[in-house]
Amino acid sequence: MKLYYSPGACSVGIHVLLEEIGAPYEAVLVNLREGAQFKPEFAGLNPKSKVPTLERDDGTVLTEYPAIAFWLAARFPTAGLMPSGTDAQARAIEATDYCVATMHMQGFSRMFRPANFAPSEADHEAVKARGEEIFAKGLGLMDKALAGKDWLAGTYSFADSALFYVSFWWNARLKKDLPGNVAAHFARMNARPAVQRTLKAEGLS
Repeated sequence: MKLYYSPGACSVGIHVLLEEIGAPYEAVLVNLREGAQFKPEFAGLNPKSKVPTLERDDGTVLTEYPAIAFWLAARFPTAGLMPSGTDAQARAIEATDYCVATMHMQGFSRMFRPANFAPSEADHEAVKARGEEIFAKGLGLMDKALAGKDWLAGTYSFADSALFYVSFWWNARLKKDLPGNVAAHFARMNARPAVQRTLKAEGLS
C-alpha cells in the first residue's frame, strides 16, 4: 500500500491507522504548499487533488478519510480497529464523519481558508470566528460522546484517529485547550506507540 500524505494534515490520522495495523506500506509525501496535489503525477492518481489518498496493493485508489479508515479497519480485522456490532460500527462512522465533515471542513477550513467562504476580505475575520465557533461546538459534542469511556465507540477504533487529528490541530498547532474528556483522549492517543511513530515520521514530535 501507499499512503499519500502531507505532514500534519488530516492524513496524519490515516497514517496512525496504518501504523496500528503493521502491514507493509509506503508513505509518500505530497507537498501541498507547493501545489504538488495539482500536478499531473498526483492529480492523475486522485483527481480530487487532496490527501489522504491510499493506493492499495492491487493498484486501485481509495479516497476520503472515512472511506479509507473504514476500509483499513475492515480489511485488517486483527488490528482491532473495527468495533464489534452494528451499533458500535455506526457510532464510529458517525463520529468520524462529524470530525471530518463538520469540525474540519466547516470549522477549521473557515479558520484557515476564509477566502473560500467569503470573497470580500472585510468579511474574513467574521468567517474565521464562525469557524472557531463550529470547531469549539464540535469539541463539546465529542467531549459528551466520551463521557464515561476512553474511546468513542467504547473500544479503540478507527474513529479515534479522526478525533485525534482535529484535537492535534486545536491543541498542538493552535495551542488551545481541549475540554476535559477530549484532552484525556488526546493524551491516551499520544501515549500509543503507533501515534508516536507517526508523529516522528512526519516530523511533528
